[in-house]
Amino acid sequence: MFPVYDVVVVGAGHAGCEAAAAAANMGMRVMLATMNMNTIAQMSCNPAMGGVAKGQLIREIDALGGYSGIVTDKSMIQFRMLNRSKGPAMWSPRSQNDRMRFAETWRLMLEQTPNVDFWQEMIVGIVVKNGRVSGVKTSLGLEIPAKTVVLTNGTFLNGRIHIGEKSFGGGRSGERAATGITADLIALGFESGRMKTGTPPRIDGRSVNWEAMEEQPGDEKPGTFSFTDTQPLKEQRPCYITYTNAKTHEILRSGFDRSPMFNGRIRGLGPRYCPSIEDKIDRFAERDRHQLFLEPEGWNTIEIYVNGFSSFLPEDVQYKALRSIPGLEEAKMFRPGYAVEYDFFPPTQLNLSLETRLVENLFFAGQINGTTGYEEAACQGLMAGINAARKVQQKEPLVFKRDQAYIGVLIDDLVNKGTKEPYRMFTSRAEYRTLLRQDNADLRLTALGYEIGLASEDRYRRMLQKQEQVEEIQLAIAHTSVAPEQIDPYLEHIGSAKLKQKVKAISVLTRPKVKLEDLARFVPELAAALNGKNPEAIEQAEIQIKYAGYIKKEKDLAVKMMRLDDIYIPENFNFKKIAALSAEGREKLQLARPRSLGQASRISGVSPADISVLMVFMGR
Repeated sequence: MFPVYDVVVVGAGHAGCEAAAAAANMGMRVMLATMNMNTIAQMSCNPAMGGVAKGQLIREIDALGGYSGIVTDKSMIQFRMLNRSKGPAMWSPRSQNDRMRFAETWRLMLEQTPNVDFWQEMIVGIVVKNGRVSGVKTSLGLEIPAKTVVLTNGTFLNGRIHIGEKSFGGGRSGERAATGITADLIALGFESGRMKTGTPPRIDGRSVNWEAMEEQPGDEKPGTFSFTDTQPLKEQRPCYITYTNAKTHEILRSGFDRSPMFNGRIRGLGPRYCPSIEDKIDRFAERDRHQLFLEPEGWNTIEIYVNGFSSFLPEDVQYKALRSIPGLEEAKMFRPGYAVEYDFFPPTQLNLSLETRLVENLFFAGQINGTTGYEEAACQGLMAGINAARKVQQKEPLVFKRDQAYIGVLIDDLVNKGTKEPYRMFTSRAEYRTLLRQDNADLRLTALGYEIGLASEDRYRRMLQKQEQVEEIQLAIAHTSVAPEQIDPYLEHIGSAKLKQKVKAISVLTRPKVKLEDLARFVPELAAALNGKNPEAIEQAEIQIKYAGYIKKEKDLAVKMMRLDDIYIPENFNFKKIAALSAEGREKLQLARPRSLGQASRISGVSPADISVLMVFMGR
């Protein structure tokens, strides 16, 4: 009934969609299997993409040729660039999206992608022969043969939903859990664990008193996520801010004895940085209020997402607590918040390619690896799809180093350090974040995406044109001089010291508060250099000049640290035989089996002394 597919992707969430699209666009014959064709790319939690560090991930996915950035732009209802008051390394794009339009856009783009087939049915197991995956089994007893398999099961593996004292099987509200795969993987020798995540109640926007809240509009000049020609928004929908209060907290505490989190029924670890409202008021008892964001679920729907009010308490407690909040006194609840527990597999069982170590040609991506968030899932799906395709092509896997991409940081953290709680990306996790900015993702990654057959020629040409314009602008700035009489009025206006003599424009541009486009208004040569240039190229040229010292320092540090990544460890190296290693180092190294000294140095429990010992054994 089925041909032998190059890549079978199990699950059509954010990871599965990116995996299927990437493999198909690299010429693979792909099967995307999902339990429900109507929930492809469902935004299970908040209707938003991006945010701190997460926005960088979406920009990197887009630069490589993935779809998430385009889908986000086409379904966006609001755009904000976060952290504009800080340096560009911290700037992070974030959008509110139309939930229904987001899923529809993803599905239509997949349907229009050649080489992608679909199958609607639960996948209940994998087929393994001689240590290599050869297909998947369906609930109807069918077998879909495959050269490689990518598992992206999200929260569905033995998923269990909790609302107060009620508990029932499910991977998402209104959808059943997936069974069978966990048992197969455990029988093959994989270690598994349990994690949890949660979501807030949804309410009827017609029942909200918006005038009692603070409006939060989008940016005056909204941007986009994709480096293609997607169009910025001409109109936007605002979000609103309100706060809990002492009465809200009192009502919530009254339900603690019925909370699955406090009575021990939930054992899975939840995301540290996205706690439930009951967890917040328990852990931060000294605070008399917590901020909430009311986010519209789309252009036309009346459904509202109450961001910051994730809850697993009984529905009557949630409802009563909501109505104690300013602006929500008459709120009508569409559905209560809930927690979902699910199986995951510690990612230390993977190679950096996201291929499992126990079973060849089997890849894991997304929440099955212990991560949380659409963006974290999507970038893993992209890399698993790329590397599954490259495995079929008999090519070396694509693995990013920590100074190349946030994607590289995320996967390196997961594989080498593992995670005891749902992993979420932050800028603080990236030691080279000045290099890994959202604005230069295309300059960093598009050539590579084009080289492996994923990024289109149009993307590649756009990147080359931007790079050329950046260089032209920088050259003009370097060769232009400015006189005091030209720009002293401007400098005085922004509170910067006047010039004492004629100087190069570059020395003025590196001053705080000085903007390139402002400077060009007073210097005709600069105005001519910027005329007709891409706004992104202008911004890029300015950032590279202003932060040149920081960028060079970080590059030098990266070169120094990454030398360890070029010292390779033989595949079957026996760490147990090296008596000079610490006991913990021997144990961790033998378990993780790093392929380089750089990878070994990032394993939790491996000391600098252990690395020095290994350097001797590697002939260094």
